[in-house]
Amino acid sequence: MYEPLFDYIRRYGKEALTNEEETIIESAFEFKKLRKRQYFLEEGKVCTHTGFVLKGALRQFSVDDTGAEHILQLVIENWWVVDRESFHNQTPSKYFIEAWEDVELLVFHRTRLDEILKIPVINAMFWHMSQNNHIASQKRVEDTITLSAVKRYENFQQHYPEIVQRFPQHQIASYLGIARETLSRARKPIR
Repeated sequence: MYEPLFDYIRRYGKEALTNEEETIIESAFEFKKLRKRQYFLEEGKVCTHTGFVLKGALRQFSVDDTGAEHILQLVIENWWVVDRESFHNQTPSKYFIEAWEDVELLVFHRTRLDEILKIPVINAMFWHMSQNNHIASQKRVEDTITLSAVKRYENFQQHYPEIVQRFPQHQIASYLGIARETLSRARKPIR
């Protein structure tokens, strides 16, 4: 059950884990299942856990005053799920994180973070993840500012075809910040 997590840590931490480090990780993480439509986090609650997705898909979104959903993140296997701001600052979340499919995760509580970060390869992995997250966020903002809706969809489809196949069109449109009708026109095969 922990092997996908260990593989991820080795890949992004750039080092092997010792048996002792694997034991620490196994004791810090717990297995959790969510049914489709069950919440990992609800708006107004503090995010106390972060999860590594073993199976399934989740979505992180907010709901505005008119009831419209705004997708911040779409998450699938071998990705992490967390509201970083709420987790880090221990403040109420502005977001819902909901299982879009039945989900299996390995989760750890925030109180275990310092213990986990003492493992050098975990520390390196989190630093690498943080850098990648910042670059992806910056790229997303740049694309929103500079690219047409069609081009944003084409780029997203090229980089994340598995997400395009697993989430409905209106959620992809919300994530990309484009109208559903615009996405319908853009959803033609890329040549």
